[in-house]
Amino acid sequence: MRTVLVLGGTAEGRALADELVGGLRVVSSLAGRVSAPRLPVGEVRIGGFGGVAGLVGYLRAEGVSAVVDATHPFAGGITANAAEACRVAGVPLLVLRRPGWAAGAGDDWTWVDSPADAAAAVGERRAFITTGRQGLAAFRGGVARTVDPPEPPVPGVTVLLDRGPYTVAGEVALMREHRIEVLVTKDSGGSMTAAKLTAARELGIPVVVVRRPPLPDGVEVVGTVAEAVEWVSRGSGAG
Repeated sequence: MRTVLVLGGTAEGRALADELVGGLRVVSSLAGRVSAPRLPVGEVRIGGFGGVAGLVGYLRAEGVSAVVDATHPFAGGITANAAEACRVAGVPLLVLRRPGWAAGAGDDWTWVDSPADAAAAVGERRAFITTGRQGLAAFRGGVARTVDPPEPPVPGVTVLLDRGPYTVAGEVALMREHRIEVLVTKDSGGSMTAAKLTAARELGIPVVVVRRPPLPDGVEVVGTVAEAVEWVSRGSGAG
């Protein structure tokens, strides 16, 4: 049975595994950064490969015929390693990336390149920080929402432990309760955490948005699970 490696950890990765399991051997690889991840169907491995060389060795040892990178849009290091490893091993690679968010009527967005730039843009305003644990140390105050607590704790930052999906009503109530003056987010895209953007618009709260890291040159990219399934089905991912 042909083997497809899905670099996952996202809703898209889980949905893709659902679609592919049955006709193929599907192995989903999760980075292991979340203590209790939502697991996809099929085989699952958790943890890194040991860089490019380790991933090349895995692809060859497991007879992987294709790789679909369905990691988070900000998992730039994993994507770069996958592109290089697949090039070395001669294995087809597809990057599945949900479309990013776009400002709409009534939005007040400021785009920045990093969490440190976001912290500088926030200034002295009370921020609702939804960029995850990585980069949280750049902030000196505000309220941060994460799945797992930051290690070490960040002085001055109140941490709320929660996991989406979220509702607009819930996000409005949270921002009012904590007297939020500015929202900080990565351009993650998707619907699971988009309610905060609608809530910020309704409350007239500005948003600082961290841009996605660039993709490696030459990789093939699609935006939906259906397109990824079609890529595998037409033979691109079947070896």
